[in-house]
Amino acid sequence: MRQLAILVLCPHYEPDTAPTGEVMAAICRGWTARGHRVEVVTSLPWYRDHAVAQGWTGRPMRTQEAPWGRIRRWHPFPADKQRLGARAAAFAGFTLLAGADAAAAAGRCDVVFAMSPPLTLGAAGWAAAWRGRVPLVFNVQDVFPDAAVDTGVLHNARVVDAASRLERWVYRRAAAVTVLSEGMAANVRDKLDPGADPEKVVVIPNPADTERIAPANRRNRYRAELGLDDAEATVVMYAGNLGHSQPLELVVAAAEQFAEQGQADVQFVVNGDGVARSSVAAAAERLDNLHLVGWQPPERLGEVLAAADLHLVLLRAGLGATSVPSKVYAVLAAGRPVLAGVDRGSEVERLLADSGAGRAVGPDDSAAFCAAVAEMADDPDGLVEMGRRARAYAEQTAGPQEIAERYLDLFRRLMR
Repeated sequence: MRQLAILVLCPHYEPDTAPTGEVMAAICRGWTARGHRVEVVTSLPWYRDHAVAQGWTGRPMRTQEAPWGRIRRWHPFPADKQRLGARAAAFAGFTLLAGADAAAAAGRCDVVFAMSPPLTLGAAGWAAAWRGRVPLVFNVQDVFPDAAVDTGVLHNARVVDAASRLERWVYRRAAAVTVLSEGMAANVRDKLDPGADPEKVVVIPNPADTERIAPANRRNRYRAELGLDDAEATVVMYAGNLGHSQPLELVVAAAEQFAEQGQADVQFVVNGDGVARSSVAAAAERLDNLHLVGWQPPERLGEVLAAADLHLVLLRAGLGATSVPSKVYAVLAAGRPVLAGVDRGSEVERLLADSGAGRAVGPDDSAAFCAAVAEMADDPDGLVEMGRRARAYAEQTAGPQEIAERYLDLFRRLMR
């Protein structure tokens, strides 16, 4: 079978610590392991501190050559998340640089794969695909601008309208649009032009990496560092981005309730960083059962996941049809149960129901959330059993190699 040359445009790529960068790297490894050539156009690592990482500063662009292709990293012009105008300008600047680079490389590629957000990379991917006379596959990790509107981050009517027009423009010109769930697929299909083939929207979930992440002893070094190595303590953990999309007030409310009831045997850990950190930090200052921990390096992921008895997956109301947190697959691979605060009927709720690996409550239902934490924490054997089911389900879910092959099948169909 002929080997392909794949051009990838993405906002992050390992060693950048953004979840989408890790996902993209895993898929690319699947392609290169099969002998395909991959050229990646991405940003210099910057996700953790919203500043170009140490060791990567000093030059606006860096090239990494490899036997399977190359990675070109451009300056992302990082800006404060709260300054939407500055962030938009940063996305535009990065897109112009990365887009020009991709267009120059398009002539030697068979397909262009562009990841969103940001939406602007879809436009850059189309320009490269048009120049190379090859198909564009537009990969949607979060449906934008819907996700930004639903979280209240984006509310300027003119900006929303402009983003929506760009979104539909890219959908129209892409040969295929890939999404993570059926809910996201329905959202995107509703925005296609009348008469457009709905089959151009293809569901391909992010992979579950059961080789890199495996069940491990809960009483580990990370748990000891938190002073929570008591075998009797139940550790309830949220690990991930502390942003606009996560209703972290549910965690605070549960910690407050348990503190008021004197239940010190249930301890809450919030692990991560982001714009909502300050509100959690204020609560952690006054609650002995709520621990706020900063970002942890990727090499500790398995250890962090193993330290919890129950993991939380949180998405604000309205985001269930526009986003699927990739960390839910990591938690399942680690063999840990999940309590999700998400839209009812969302992909996350369906996944937990199918796997038997946890429960879901509405994202605005603090009473139901607190009750679920109490019931699950009071049944340690049940948590262990749900964790066993989680791992079994993850092992049956497509891993990086299988997901890479599904994309290759799609590329070949589009090239006929």
